[in-house]
Amino acid sequence: MKHIFKNYRSSLVLLTAILIGGIAGVIWGPKTAIVQPLGDLFLNLMFMIIVPLVFFSITSAIASMNEMARLGKILGSILLVFLGTALISAVIGFLGTIVINPLENTDTTAIQELMKDGDPEAAVEEVTILGQLVKTFTVSDFSELFSKSNMLQLIVFSILFGLSAALAGEKAKPVTAFLSAGTAVMMKMVKIIMYYAPIGLGCYFAAIIGQLGPQILEGYARAFALYLVLALIYYFGFFTLYAFIAGGKEGVKIYWKNVLPPSVTAVATCSSAASIPVNLEYVRKMGVPKDIAETIIPLGANLHKDGSVFGGVLKIVFLFTLFGKEMTSMTSILSILGVSFLVGAVMGAIPGGGMIGEMLILTVFGFPIEALPIIAVISTIIDAPATLLNSTGNTVSAMMVTRLVEGKDWLKKTLKNENKLA
Repeated sequence: MKHIFKNYRSSLVLLTAILIGGIAGVIWGPKTAIVQPLGDLFLNLMFMIIVPLVFFSITSAIASMNEMARLGKILGSILLVFLGTALISAVIGFLGTIVINPLENTDTTAIQELMKDGDPEAAVEEVTILGQLVKTFTVSDFSELFSKSNMLQLIVFSILFGLSAALAGEKAKPVTAFLSAGTAVMMKMVKIIMYYAPIGLGCYFAAIIGQLGPQILEGYARAFALYLVLALIYYFGFFTLYAFIAGGKEGVKIYWKNVLPPSVTAVATCSSAASIPVNLEYVRKMGVPKDIAETIIPLGANLHKDGSVFGGVLKIVFLFTLFGKEMTSMTSILSILGVSFLVGAVMGAIPGGGMIGEMLILTVFGFPIEALPIIAVISTIIDAPATLLNSTGNTVSAMMVTRLVEGKDWLKKTLKNENKLA
């Protein structure tokens, strides 16, 4: 029990601080605005580091990928499975929010007034997939990259810079080392600032709830309930389907025979990285070859984030509804699916990617930057079920990759070899 509490300690402290702030907001109402500067201080600290954090994290991650090209067919199969399951997750998540919208019938006029500095309506209407290509992905001057309002453009620049460093090889080793060191420094800064997070977020939510009332708290409760339902459907339904695709009825049987320890470990540790040893052990018991297991499980801990894709959809829909934006047009739907995929499946591979993804949501759709804590809370409340999907999904993905690499009879061959050894 003590070990489990240690893994969830930071999330529990944050949730407690937010809950205390929410209660204070309900009790004292608008008077809680007096503590808003303490919340603004936390926001400003986060905004202050977001640009260097994005640059160092992304460039360092990509610059260090030069050795992965040797993995050939295994890596190609992993990429196909990861992208396919992430896209399925985005669609399922969006369909779920259509059935149950967390903020449906909630009066959101107060928060629109509170954050009226932004103009989200114009930004959402302007976002298209093709028409705004240049404006969306580039800026006209290098100095414009040093702004939290141009997050996607900064990501594009960082990807190109990191790729160039990787292609430069030995000559770029000093640059790669500098980027790696810069990432370590920025992550340490994030850790230092997060010590203040309970106070900052608690005060921020005291002021927000004091002005909005308790409606948004009800929205969070519905958001968690929706996520839990989606997680259970995906865990039991789609993981079973993936196991069947990988190995037929026998694949389903061997998957569910071995999936419980990885699942329990994911929930208990709330960490995909901490689940790697158990995942490695049990995918081998599922019949996955050693080389595939030792490639996909460590990669999946960083790259495979179906649970985070669900979270991305939930955050975007939460904001769309909060600010009264239209979500029924094909452009809006494709934008929501595309950004949620990017936030969950791509940003999840980058150190600090959760916060970077949330900033990306705000800047792409033009929502006020001050709305960052509102969606950051969603990350906290869905942490455990998201980790379950993110981590345990790597095991069934390993089976599907083996199917692609070894052929459709891979499981029969594995079972036959085991019988011979027995």
